[in-house]
Amino acid sequence: MASGNIESKVEKLLEDIIKNLGYELYDVRYEKEGKDYYLRIIIDKLEGININDCETVNNAINDILDEADYIKEQYFLEVSSPGLERILRKNKHFTSQIGNEISIKLFKPIEKTKELVGILESFNETEGIILKVDDKVFKIDFKDIAIAKTIFNW
Repeated sequence: MASGNIESKVEKLLEDIIKNLGYELYDVRYEKEGKDYYLRIIIDKLEGININDCETVNNAINDILDEADYIKEQYFLEVSSPGLERILRKNKHFTSQIGNEISIKLFKPIEKTKELVGILESFNETEGIILKVDDKVFKIDFKDIAIAKTIFNW
């Protein structure tokens, strides 16, 4: 089963459970690092996430995940917050950041750079994003984005 399929199945399974606990399910990532697999459940709430929140969610979902048995490989379950600089992967992530400064790393250079920092002007799930960097406007397809994330200014 492809990781994207696992991620969407796990998201559907857990979204209401996590919401009923008082949290937002920000993202689900199923990733292989070295020889190990990780199922990362990223949660959020207005006041921020602490270790007790992660433990609460972990305890609530552990048996449910085992019962669903979507993942055949042995994996490590991690529950965490999205952090201050959040990775943008889903439509809702990009939509929530319109008008804000974000950082984009590209697979191939645009105007001799693979990294852009600018204001997310707009987002369209089929066409990509419009990013304003200083006085220049860039239209970037999703397939060209290696990673996109928010910027936290200290």
